Amino acid sequence: MEITWQKSSFSTDSEGNCLEIAEVGDEILLRESDNGNVIVRTSREKLRAFLLGAQANEFDHFVK
Repeated sequence: MEITWQKSSFSTDSEGNCLEIAEVGDEILLRESDNGNVIVRTSREKLRAFLLGAQANEFDHFVK
């Protein structure tokens, strides 16, 4: 199966260091372009919850 990876149009890093996303069936796949063998699999709902949490600064305590 061929996966079509997509990256943000804002990603201009010439070395390819960016987050890529793909949709396969009911799964959302995420990977870093410079380490394409490591793939995080999640659902659309869980990704939405994560993004909303990040937008609401729920994870700021992890950053030092």
